[in-house]
Formats: sequence, structure tokens, C-alpha cells
Amino acid sequence: MISISFPPPDFRIVARQGQDMIFDPFRKKYVVLTPEEWVRQNFLNYLVKSREYPGALMSIEKEMNLGELRKRCDIVVYSREAEPWMIVECKEMGVPLGMPVLEQIVRYHMALPAAFLVITNGTHTWCCRLNPAGGSWEFVEDLPDYPALAPPEEQAL
Repeated sequence: MISISFPPPDFRIVARQGQDMIFDPFRKKYVVLTPEEWVRQNFLNYLVKSREYPGALMSIEKEMNLGELRKRCDIVVYSREAEPWMIVECKEMGVPLGMPVLEQIVRYHMALPAAFLVITNGTHTWCCRLNPAGGSWEFVEDLPDYPALAPPEEQAL
């Protein structure tokens, strides 16, 4: 399990028609503040402010097709080459992170291959890395650093 210290929240929250709404700076709009959305916004805040992941290379509620079904990934972090690099599945705080959640994100990976899969409920966070040699998943002890730009000689290729 990965220990995360969320930065102090600086969210814009308003009440509209009896519902609390939170401003999502990635989608550039107010969305309903559900318990899962609270976890998602805190995790996004952590990735950008604490881990320095580029917010411009993130997609929120990315739609995809799984067979006949249309599903949404909570967060997809892209590489600088615009390839999926990490998929994050957020659950509300009371939801345990067991096999059903892990199976859900692995299914997402089949439609949207990424090197890292993360599941979080805001209290507990797990990250798996795809082992390219064996094609198996292995848990890692921390979130990876976002990849730096390739050296100039590699950028020209």
C-alpha cells in the first residue's frame, strides 16, 4: 500500500439546486460533489501539486469501449508521446480495494493499455506495474515519477 499525504484542498465548491458542486479544473466545469468525486479531485490535486504530473496530459472520465459496453476510466495519465501511461480508478472512501476493483481496472487496461494501474479510495492506494518481460503485474511501493523528457538526441528520432 502507498502512503499519500494530500495537499491542502483549495477547491471551489458551490451549492446549486440543493446539490454541492465542485469545480473540476481539468474538465473546466462544476460537477456534482459525490464521495467518489471528492477522492478523484484530491488524487488529481496530489498528482499535479505533490508529484508534478502534467495536468495537461491527463484525461478525466475517459470513455472507452469494452466489447459492447461503454465504460469510463476515472483518470488516464498520458506520456509525452500521448500514449496512455497510467490508469487510475477512484472509489469513495468506504469502498474496500479488493479483487473486484483490481479486475475492473485490468479490464480497462485491455481496452487502453498502460504501464501502470492505480486504485485508490483516498485512504488506501495501490499501484501495479506491468512487467514487460513476463507480461505480469507487480505491485510497487510508490507511484512512479512522471517520465522526464527524452534526451535531445532521442527527441529528434
